[in-house]
Amino acid sequence: MEFYVCNKCGKIIGKKSEIIKEDFIHIKKQWGYFSEKDGEIHEFSLCEKCYDEILKGFKVPADISEAKEVM
Repeated sequence: MEFYVCNKCGKIIGKKSEIIKEDFIHIKKQWGYFSEKDGEIHEFSLCEKCYDEILKGFKVPADISEAKEVM
């Protein structure tokens, strides 16, 4: 695929060969033995807005902390 696309809303995030001017999350998960999805690989991207919407639906909040600069 030439573009990154949000799998939830369909928004085109940017071309892979160019500088992408907004951030997004990309998840790739290979399911293991104790899953009904054993042997499957799931891969998707979410724009920041859709990520925030999903995060709001968590019963247990995600751990969020500030990144520290490395000098």
